[in-house]
Amino acid sequence: MHGKRAFLSNISAFFGDKRWRRLFYLALLCLVALGDFLLSGLARRTFVFYSGIDGKPVIEDRMLHKSRDRETDIRRYVDEVLLGPESPDTALLFHREARLVSFMLRDGVVYADLSEAAALPPPGTGDVFRSLLTLNEGIRRNFPAVKDIRLFIGGNEVFFEEFRGIFANSADNRKTAP
Repeated sequence: MHGKRAFLSNISAFFGDKRWRRLFYLALLCLVALGDFLLSGLARRTFVFYSGIDGKPVIEDRMLHKSRDRETDIRRYVDEVLLGPESPDTALLFHREARLVSFMLRDGVVYADLSEAAALPPPGTGDVFRSLLTLNEGIRRNFPAVKDIRLFIGGNEVFFEEFRGIFANSADNRKTAP
């Protein structure tokens, strides 16, 4: 009984001091935030868009829901790229009407078929090749287990030889267009 009183007395003294009480609340808040983050199933994904003013790359980090299926995660990433940037000063990578028609991941190879609107120049930049290359690099950067990416527009593979030349035997995924 005496041990129980001593314990309660120590707890009362601990919470009686404003500094210790604040430290406890801060630690509890951090613990709750960490638990929420770990249980929420979110994963950080990096997106590259380009400034609408000077054309320089703009990096955006977004938290996307993570699934147990890598194919679903990559599909969500591609859908987010097609939606465009969050910043109003950043240009779209693809025309607003561009959509993901079909998507498949087999043996580490991504097959993504975009609608025919993806062949239209994006507003402000007019560079479809750069948009496709940026999508390709973004998938490789965010999903390192991907071995190869095959992009299609309207059912036709795009820039087959150009992509093979850029990414052939690449030790890192940071190569850019020549």
